Amino acid sequence: MEKVCVVGLGYIGLPTSAIFAAAGFDVVGVDINETVVATINSGDIHIEETGLAELVNKVVKEGKFRAQLAPEEADVFIIAVPTPIHDDYTANVDYVIEATKSVAPYLRKGNVVIVESTIPPRTMDDVVAPIIREYGFDPEHDVYLAHCPERVLPGRILTELIENTRIVGGVTKEAAKKAADVYRTIVKGEVIETEAVTAEMAKLMENTFRDVNIALANELVKIAQRIGVNAHQVIELANKHPRVNIHLPGPGVGGHCLAVDPYFIVEKAKEESQLIQTARRINNSMPHFVVEQIERMTAELEAPAIAVFGLTYKGNTDDVRESPAIGIYEELRRNKRFDVRAYDPHVKPSQVPFPLATKEEALDGAHLIVVLADHNEFKALTADELAPMKTKVIFDTKNCIHLDDERVTVYKIGHLSVVRAIQELPSERV
Repeated sequence: MEKVCVVGLGYIGLPTSAIFAAAGFDVVGVDINETVVATINSGDIHIEETGLAELVNKVVKEGKFRAQLAPEEADVFIIAVPTPIHDDYTANVDYVIEATKSVAPYLRKGNVVIVESTIPPRTMDDVVAPIIREYGFDPEHDVYLAHCPERVLPGRILTELIENTRIVGGVTKEAAKKAADVYRTIVKGEVIETEAVTAEMAKLMENTFRDVNIALANELVKIAQRIGVNAHQVIELANKHPRVNIHLPGPGVGGHCLAVDPYFIVEKAKEESQLIQTARRINNSMPHFVVEQIERMTAELEAPAIAVFGLTYKGNTDDVRESPAIGIYEELRRNKRFDVRAYDPHVKPSQVPFPLATKEEALDGAHLIVVLADHNEFKALTADELAPMKTKVIFDTKNCIHLDDERVTVYKIGHLSVVRAIQELPSERV
């Protein structure tokens, strides 16, 4: 193997391309976005990820990595395109289909085709393999087809692409071996060979487990509010048990995996996936629950000014995909009583369909800060920074604010029974 063609240069495809290029392979990256292609070829990147800018710049300058709009012949093709969901919560595999069709004309016998995109079970067998047949190749003998889902944490992608265990599911046993050998050239962790459908389900269940666990924590938040207990303390103490690991509650579940992948299972087995569906309903209810708490906190204010701090689904990244913070902001904005400002030091204006404020603009005259992302910048907030606010109150939905100052009131999402309506002093009213 000498040449790798990666289709899709987003949060997974670009780091994967850079890792293979750094390992000495000639890598061609493909993306339909001309701006993305131009940015990469200039030695720059269009996403935020620790260490990625330096690595991409290095391999581009060395001539080991280049980007373009269409595939070309290679030894290995890796498809890393999005798999969103339709409005009816069924999987949209159109990008995978289009990517497969885009590489098919460049295939030769003996090529390896790997789909890294998260896909519903049996997509490799029922969708990808038939496309390969349409182009005159036998997926059991001519071309090796496999699914190798990514399993990385944003902010640590470059490290985890190398160190994490990889699951490689082949349409055939030989395909699994061939694809696994591709990853063994860059991966230090274990590379496990299995069937394609098993690999598909393994990735979906990894994320579904986390989604269900978070739903349990979020349900606890609502119970805790009703009975007057601190859910954060309950979780901390329960997790002292050696076989208990309850995840953390929050304003909802976002990202390209947890908020989407469970639906891929539901689509294939609706009657049998009742727990998964319940977890999805609970987590999907959290953005509105957060808005309800904001309404309760500001009930006695005539025109509350709300500073939304954080729009990403995860702290210290720029990833806004499926972020519950976006839904919260837009629901607040629809309420004409609120003056809502959105601030996120990691998000660019081009990423969201509404204006962004600076920190100073967001805080000016604000009655309430709503923390929706656990960025380090927010963890370091001080009472002095909040001086421009009318009332110094923070609603912390990520349990990341540890500001101990009598001038500031901090309400935690797990301890809402103590919430009192914000009072604006007469001297503070306009």
